[in-house]
Amino acid sequence: MSNRFRKSLNPDLLHVATLGRVVGLKGDIKLNLHTDFPEQFIKGSTFQKEDGSWITLQSYNPDRELARIVGFESPEAVKVLTNAKLFTTHEATRERCKLGKDEFFWFDLPGLNVFEGEVLLGSVQEVERIGAQDYLAIKTENSLVEKGAAESFLIPYIDHFVMKVDLEMKKVIVNGGVDLLEAS
Repeated sequence: MSNRFRKSLNPDLLHVATLGRVVGLKGDIKLNLHTDFPEQFIKGSTFQKEDGSWITLQSYNPDRELARIVGFESPEAVKVLTNAKLFTTHEATRERCKLGKDEFFWFDLPGLNVFEGEVLLGSVQEVERIGAQDYLAIKTENSLVEKGAAESFLIPYIDHFVMKVDLEMKKVIVNGGVDLLEAS
């Protein structure tokens, strides 16, 4: 899985970046990315701020991680945007970001049922990044909780554990998930 997006207060929006410090004399501002898809930051792309207003990128330099915002052409003008969080929609993300084979957007995984063989272990609640590793946060199936299993557990999103993700069937097939649940 090659994607991370931070949660936002609005579940229909994805937090993709936070504007940082002002750099230089032409109104450039540091763009701190919260996504694995920098290709969405192109000239003319628009993003919503927390207050509901929209900004449009005039330019983005991925090597220096600097953006220039339309209508904010001086350091003084752009300074008001410092620490603003930028959001985009699921639809815009699907349009701008191309996935490779066996790659999925994090926002597609919550709600999928997790199986090891024929045993339903639970459902994906969210995807968490801890350090450099992605994990599926699983809410354990009630029948297993009633037998003494933990109410939730984590499965590392690596080939050793996650065998297949099937969005159409709304399920994740895992190996070693029972052992992780028992150790939780």
